[in-house]
Amino acid sequence: MVEDAVHTRYLAQFAEPVGYLDHARIGPPSRAVATAIATAVQATVTAGPATVDQLMTAKQDVIHSVAGLSGFPADGITLVPNTSTGLFQVAFALSGEVAYGGTEFPANRYPWVRAAEAGLLAVRDIASPDGRTTPDAVAAAMSTRTTAVAVSAVDFATGYRADLPGLREAIGDRLLVVDGIQGFGAAEFPWTVADVLVVGGQKWLRAGWSTGFLALSERALDRLHPLLSGWTGVERPTAYDSIIQARAAGAEQYSITNLSPAADAGFAAALRLVESVGPAWIEQRIADRVDEVLAALDRIGALVRSPRSRTERAGIVSFQLPDRSSAQVQRRLTAAGISATAHKGYVRVSVHASTGPESVHALLDALE
Repeated sequence: MVEDAVHTRYLAQFAEPVGYLDHARIGPPSRAVATAIATAVQATVTAGPATVDQLMTAKQDVIHSVAGLSGFPADGITLVPNTSTGLFQVAFALSGEVAYGGTEFPANRYPWVRAAEAGLLAVRDIASPDGRTTPDAVAAAMSTRTTAVAVSAVDFATGYRADLPGLREAIGDRLLVVDGIQGFGAAEFPWTVADVLVVGGQKWLRAGWSTGFLALSERALDRLHPLLSGWTGVERPTAYDSIIQARAAGAEQYSITNLSPAADAGFAAALRLVESVGPAWIEQRIADRVDEVLAALDRIGALVRSPRSRTERAGIVSFQLPDRSSAQVQRRLTAAGISATAHKGYVRVSVHASTGPESVHALLDALE
C-alpha cells in the first residue's frame, strides 16, 4: 500500500510489541488515547469551577465522530461503557421474540436470556454452524412471533463477516440488532441497515476499556421502550427536584448516568485517529496482513477455520495444527512472545493496521 505522512503519523501512534496478535481481545490504545485520558484525569486533580463542564464536552465529540463513521444521526447515538451494557439496554426495551445465533459470544446471549427470565420476551436459537449466521439460516429460524434478530457483524471465534444487507432482506420489517465490536474499526459495513448497533471501543477502535456506543434507527426508537433509563436519560437531568422527568428524545433516553469523562476523552482521541486515515485504509491494511497470515499458515499445513475471501472476513484468523492441541500451540506462542487466544480447539490470531510483516514472520518462526 502507498503510505504518506498522514499514515506514517497514524502508525507512529502505536507501540505494541512485534508479537502482539490479539487485537480481537484488546486493541492496545494509541499514545494519543493515553495522553487524552491522563490529561483529563490530571485536570480533575486541580479542578476549578469549569473543569467538570469542560471535560463533559468530550461526549459530544465522540457522538459526532461516531455519527460520521457509522452513518447514524447524532440524536440516535448515546454512549455506553461496553457492548454488554448496550445490549442489556436493548434487551430490556424489547418485547416479542428475539432470535440469535447459537455460537454468539456470551455478551450477545445473556441479555436476551435474562430479559426472557424477567418475562419481557422469548428467545429462539438460530442454527449457525461454525459461527456463520447466514441470511438463509436466519430466514429458516424465524417464527411469526420474532420481532428482532441479534447477530455479530464479525464472529469472535472464526472471523466470519456477516452479510448485513442479506440479513436485512431476510428479516423484513423486524429489528436487526448488530453487535459490532469485532467489526467496527476493522472493516467497513453498511452499518445503517441495522436498527441497533452496539460497539465497545476497547478492541478494534483501540480506545481503551469503559468506552462504547449504542446507535438506534428511527424504527428502533419507535418500537423500543427502555426500562433502564436513569436520571441522565430524561428531558431535564439537572432539575434536581422530586419530579420524575419524561424520558429524553432520541437515544439519550437510554442513558443511565454520566460516564467517565476521562474515558470519553480517550474515546474521542481514538476516533480522531480513525478519521485521520479513514476506515477504508485501515481495512485494506488489515486485509493485506491477513493474506500474509493465511499464506504463513498454509506453509506449515495448518487447518484454517476462518473464511479466506476478503468479503467474508475481517481481522481474525483461527487455525489449528494437525499434530498439536490448541493449548500446546498457545503455550509455544506464549513462550515465543506471541499474544494470541485459544477458542474451542483453535488458536485465534488477530491483526490490525499497525501490525507489520515482521509480526507474521515471528508467528511463522514460532510455529515451524
